Amino acid sequence: MQQLYLRKEGTSHRASSWDRTGGNRDCLEITAGAAAVITDIDGPGIVKHIWMTIGARDKYAFRKALLRMYWDDEREPSVDAPVGDFFGVGHGVASHYVSMPLNMITTQGVVENKAAMNSFFEMPFRRRARIELVNECEHDLVLYYYVDYVKQPVPEDSFYFHASWRRENPTKGTSDLERLKAGQDAQDQAAYADVKVCEIKNLTGDDNYVLLDAEGEGHYVGCNLSIDHINPVPGFSWPGEGDDMFFIDGEPWPPRLHGTGTEDYFCAAWGYPSGQYYAPYHGLSLYAPIRENGDAWRESNTIPFLEYSGKMTQYRFHIVDPIIFRSSLRFSIEHGHGNAQSNDYSSVAYWYQREPHKAFPEMLPVALRLPLAEKESARRFYRTF
Repeated sequence: MQQLYLRKEGTSHRASSWDRTGGNRDCLEITAGAAAVITDIDGPGIVKHIWMTIGARDKYAFRKALLRMYWDDEREPSVDAPVGDFFGVGHGVASHYVSMPLNMITTQGVVENKAAMNSFFEMPFRRRARIELVNECEHDLVLYYYVDYVKQPVPEDSFYFHASWRRENPTKGTSDLERLKAGQDAQDQAAYADVKVCEIKNLTGDDNYVLLDAEGEGHYVGCNLSIDHINPVPGFSWPGEGDDMFFIDGEPWPPRLHGTGTEDYFCAAWGYPSGQYYAPYHGLSLYAPIRENGDAWRESNTIPFLEYSGKMTQYRFHIVDPIIFRSSLRFSIEHGHGNAQSNDYSSVAYWYQREPHKAFPEMLPVALRLPLAEKESARRFYRTF
């Protein structure tokens, strides 16, 4: 806030869904299977803020609808992500949280199907900015939106904003956790399995879950990572312990930045004892133990029901500590210590770089983007636990 008093260059503008007839139908209807361009701006300029909310009949519309952004007439988008994941919450749902660059505003303490969503990432463009929403739902949806931008010169050393969604379901675990569970007494099962998993060595990072694989010059500014914990270490209901690794500019092992565990990278410790929390640069935008079928599981399992950790989305933004790369960056994280666990991982990475960017992984079809139903998630969890 120390520079708010200084004179600003440029002119302020907005693209929005306001009703051009002067009425109150301030939304854009997007038919099923269609894509709608919500902003197509001639540059130069900088997108400063995006607000949107969608109304949809489809369950998991937040995972089915895609947000795409194109800079300067590029053919492939620089932003390609399901709308909910882009704004910071995975698993096809909405959840109230507030961070510095992104937020969702909705009912607190409830997993929702609606939210106001905001982005404050600055997104420069020189010749053109095109933003579209792709409706891959079975039904039509309505979209309310603002895109606030300033028309102004863009410095030559400016990078372009990028965001890319990925999913691996399940990750390829290095241990047969069901076999570790078999034949062990309940009393020593957890200790036995934990010892066996801790013996795994990872000195390459080759089997890690990859959040970002970029080429060119730029800096990484954050991510969110969503986990559905469907393959726990026997008796140990925590999906973390996986180290984060940043391989910068093609440098060999060991990576220049090597972490100590999943929750540690996301600026917490001891398995998120706080539950959901949200801070400016890190937090849990979603921490949702199972809500459905709980009584049935309690009655049919001797394992305490509350051990089931459920679905989560965690975020970390490098706003004051961006990770700089000059030719490439490969950011990955272990799925459990030594990549032992076969869980459902999905993520969005956010970064700035010079164009052209390396091709993103092909967007998965809707059927492969959908989250597991809670009942199926719990069934897989207890199979191993």
